[in-house]
Amino acid sequence: MLAITVLAGSATTLYLKAFADAGPLPLENAKAVSTTVVDRDDRLLRAFTTTDGMWRLPLDPKDVDPHYLKMLFAFEDKRFYSHHGIDSKAVVRAALQMLRHGRIVSGGSTLTMQVARLLDGRHERTASGKLRQMARAVELERALSKREILKLYLRLAPFGGNLEGVRAASLAYFGKEPKHLSLGECALLVALPQSPEVRRLDRNPKAALHARNRVLNRAVAAHVITAAEAERAKAERIPSVRYAFPLLAPHLSESEVAAHPTESVIKLTLDRNLQASLEQLAQDHARLIGDNVSTAIIVANHQTGEILAEVGSADYFDKDRHGAVDMATAVRSPGSTLKPFIYGLAFEAGLAHPETLIEDRPVRFGTYAPKNFDEGYHGTVSIREALEQSFNVPAVRVLARVGPGKLVGRFRRAGVEARFPDKSEPTLAMALGGTGLTLEDMTQLYAALARGGDSIMLTHRWSERGKVWATSHLKPLVNAHRLMSPLAAWYVTDILKDAPPPLNAKGGRFAYKTGTSYGYRDAWAIGYDGKYVIAAWVGRPDNSSIPGLVGRSAAAPMLFDAFERVPGGRTPLRGAPANAIRATNAELPAPLKRWRDPGDDPVAGKFLEPPVLISFPPDQSEIAESDLDGDPLILKADGGALPLTWLIDGKPIPSDTHTREATWQPTEGFAKLTVIDANGRTDRSSIRVR
Repeated sequence: MLAITVLAGSATTLYLKAFADAGPLPLENAKAVSTTVVDRDDRLLRAFTTTDGMWRLPLDPKDVDPHYLKMLFAFEDKRFYSHHGIDSKAVVRAALQMLRHGRIVSGGSTLTMQVARLLDGRHERTASGKLRQMARAVELERALSKREILKLYLRLAPFGGNLEGVRAASLAYFGKEPKHLSLGECALLVALPQSPEVRRLDRNPKAALHARNRVLNRAVAAHVITAAEAERAKAERIPSVRYAFPLLAPHLSESEVAAHPTESVIKLTLDRNLQASLEQLAQDHARLIGDNVSTAIIVANHQTGEILAEVGSADYFDKDRHGAVDMATAVRSPGSTLKPFIYGLAFEAGLAHPETLIEDRPVRFGTYAPKNFDEGYHGTVSIREALEQSFNVPAVRVLARVGPGKLVGRFRRAGVEARFPDKSEPTLAMALGGTGLTLEDMTQLYAALARGGDSIMLTHRWSERGKVWATSHLKPLVNAHRLMSPLAAWYVTDILKDAPPPLNAKGGRFAYKTGTSYGYRDAWAIGYDGKYVIAAWVGRPDNSSIPGLVGRSAAAPMLFDAFERVPGGRTPLRGAPANAIRATNAELPAPLKRWRDPGDDPVAGKFLEPPVLISFPPDQSEIAESDLDGDPLILKADGGALPLTWLIDGKPIPSDTHTREATWQPTEGFAKLTVIDANGRTDRSSIRVR
């Protein structure tokens, strides 16, 4: 009794000293967790090690198998929810064992004390060390709730090597989240933190097996599981290798982490299962195409603007395919995928109808003489056939009348910026892919087409409030602008839904368009139904040519396969608006029967002129005063009957009556440009000078 009294007095003195010397709680250490990227349902897409190279993933008690927690309390801390950091009964037992054996046999540690030790970074088995842990434990219990303390343990418990926390261990050793553990796996995760290096599964599985079985025996004694359940759990195999951590959407994950360095959990709108399926599709398809070929796929719900999958390459780790290059955000030539928008603007302006006849014959625009992909010409065709078969010459004819500047301005309305070489202007070559756009850009443009011409902001980021916002490289739309009218969008869709499918694929379920860039460098296929828009790209990241690479045979099969993998099946396309004209060419009004180029078809002694269109500067553009270097801005228009009248914010400016150009000395701010031709037809463009 005297010995116990002396021991208690000495312990009290040491405890008070330890409490005084402990200093403030180092809770900041608990914040150093791995950054995780999760999908719309909180499923892990990718995790990143901490700055000190550790896998330390956050975990809430509700997300771990209940049997694990029951075994943990039975083995480590039976009275966790009733003590205040120190289990007095366990401490007395440990003191008596030390007196009996002359050494520390059991430390009487609670889970709170273990958390205190993990926060301090000290593992001392001396009496003073234990007392310091007790002092810390009392502080923790005062500062945190039991649930918060348990969360710290689940996050910080060591499991060997650079694994800390139950979630990291479960993913590394079993390849699954801790809410899906078996009884044997639960017991193993309880046992490992006692001696994490001695019992490492990849180094000493026998030691881990014996420790696991002791936990199972203790669980039976505590009536947590039955003896029969324990025997079945003991028969489970002990893993001897580590699984790789999930690495889905690697390009997007890296860009989001870089854009939001202070966020520990980044939640995206992606669907994990769809992402994994399309990553495998992209890899398999690239191997079928050939060596050094990469692929990219984007799937978005155009009703909500949420991106459900984004595959940036065929294989992130394949150096031969430049897998680390994100081709979803790479600027490439879009080939013929812009033709639907050219025809759409012609439909909107009342210049054409899908059954309007147009000439596919040799034509020259100055020095530019476009040719068809097959090097031949097809005579008089309908615009429907010209778009279905992707003839080049008719598309250039239509763009010459619509105006490349107008096309660029409409893209800008939809939040997409077409790229051109420095200080160069959009030209008729845009009809055949003469501009730079990304797969994200194309997805956004086709999403607007699928929505009846109504632009929507696509996003990867998830909001718990049910709202979404733009990612770092997708520009938000300042105002809701239409890409084109609902009627024009429906005419385009009505044509694209009948585009011939690739070999061994069923058509008629969605609208789609393919494209091939100059020199066989890029193959595209982009399609949509009433809910989803999917964009697919095939090519080489180094921009080298692939002989025979064309959109219909290289990208379209991947697009059709991707549509088979999206959830929910096909959603019908939008119906025809009330003002749609369903007629044969013979039934069309006279102005719509045949396409008219400038100067065509004399009527009443006059030549018809195309409508006047501002070609430069494009609508919604920004112009830096520094680029002008004090020189005036040259305003340019296409079409219209001379002379043209130019107005800036409603006030006329001098112009040459014999040209379609005018000069204007801009000032900083917003300005509205208006041009009026001799017949009273007008066009407008809003710009900003900065």
